[in-house]
Amino acid sequence: MHFLRGWAWVVVLCSVPLAGQTAPEPIKIGSVVVSGSIRSRVENWNWFTPNSGNPDYTFLGSQARLGFSRGGDGLDWNLEFEVPFLLGLPDNAVAPGAQGQLGMGASYYVSNDRNRNAAMIYPKQAWMRFKNLFGSSAASLRVGRFEFMDGGEVNAKNATLGVIKRDRVQQRLIGPFGFTHVMRSFDGLHLVYSKPKINYTVVAAIPTRGVFQVDGWGWLNTGFIYASATGQVEAKKHTGEWRLFGIFYDDWRNAPKQDNRSAAAKAADHGIIQIETFGGHYVHIAETSAGPIDLMVLGAGQVGKWGVLDQRAGMADFEAGWQPKVLPRLKPWIRGGYFYSTGDGNPNDGQHSTFFQLLPTARPFARFPFFNMMNNTDRFGMLTVRPHKKLTIKTEEHFLRLTSRDDLWYIGGGAFQPWTFGYQSRSGAGAAGLGTLYDVSGDVTVNPHFAFTAYWGYCQGKSVIQSVYPLGKDGHLGFLEFNIKF
Repeated sequence: MHFLRGWAWVVVLCSVPLAGQTAPEPIKIGSVVVSGSIRSRVENWNWFTPNSGNPDYTFLGSQARLGFSRGGDGLDWNLEFEVPFLLGLPDNAVAPGAQGQLGMGASYYVSNDRNRNAAMIYPKQAWMRFKNLFGSSAASLRVGRFEFMDGGEVNAKNATLGVIKRDRVQQRLIGPFGFTHVMRSFDGLHLVYSKPKINYTVVAAIPTRGVFQVDGWGWLNTGFIYASATGQVEAKKHTGEWRLFGIFYDDWRNAPKQDNRSAAAKAADHGIIQIETFGGHYVHIAETSAGPIDLMVLGAGQVGKWGVLDQRAGMADFEAGWQPKVLPRLKPWIRGGYFYSTGDGNPNDGQHSTFFQLLPTARPFARFPFFNMMNNTDRFGMLTVRPHKKLTIKTEEHFLRLTSRDDLWYIGGGAFQPWTFGYQSRSGAGAAGLGTLYDVSGDVTVNPHFAFTAYWGYCQGKSVIQSVYPLGKDGHLGFLEFNIKF
């Protein structure tokens, strides 16, 4: 029934008449371009059933952004302000003990001094970009507060490649956490050297506060250095992109770590986290007589220190897709894949083997975000249909297990407060089955100024969720989101 209700949302979307599209005219004050956006989303959460507290609630989260920018031959600059506002947050959606926060509404509530309504203005971006460095048009340096997504260094010329990069590659390890109503930015340096066939990028930055708390002004005692080389390959019937990257992540906060050690062992560990992550991705698109076929592989390994423990971990993702030349009015796209990240099988061996996701935007890869890429094995299938150029309908199914039953079930997307680790964890009591996720979404672009999305996700919980929430192991998330841009 839950899944049928999700399809009903999409039927409503399909019945909306789609207006004609015209290119938006920029608003200018002299040579300064004024731009802005309003995003508003009504979220209905029905988290897994706790022993006490309310897992079923609805709230409104919105953000308004106003920016001023100017381009030039030698210097660009951008100043943008954001006002997130949260209305009707649940005040009884936190259960005692391991059951904890019952969905993201509870996270917003706890992160904003337990206020049901919260809002604040802060600078979302404030940067200058110096172009033609050292006399080369290929080199530029951006300084200040900016947004950054790993894997998004190069814009794809091929439409299919662009969608795969956007939905399955970008911001897996570093991103602005765009699904949340506050998001995060980065303060630092962004150096680019870009030639037609290869792009080199270096970013050294500190993440800002935000994500769940509406105060996005301050810094965290956390930083990273990211370096990558990205190239795109173009042939007559083949298109591809490769990337090699390295990230040094440093977290010197004294926030309690989330791992599978005893509470006493974690409390005694005041060591910093310093992790080096090395990896890459390759995406390939082949045009065939049966329709485009795409292949993707992404992998990373980690070494370093997890407090007093040695970090040794990794992840890999293999995906493939096909856009068959059938049902041309629907333009179907079938994709599937297998994701694997290591978990820690022994809390007492002096080594931390759980892959650590750093500062990602978790939601594109967990559309009902009750899981992330840590200690996770995910077998999944996707079907996308595009019955109109302004309408995209997508459904996914994920079969989720903990990689190591001796490790924990992890949720979250990284540091956002000095005193909060940024990830939550729960013990599965030796179980491995997490859940099966079924979901459906509809995205409508009415015109360049207005778009909206409806989503419904249903989790059929398995033994891990059952052990934490014995009164009810199933849950769902539904939302309706509107976007206005000028």
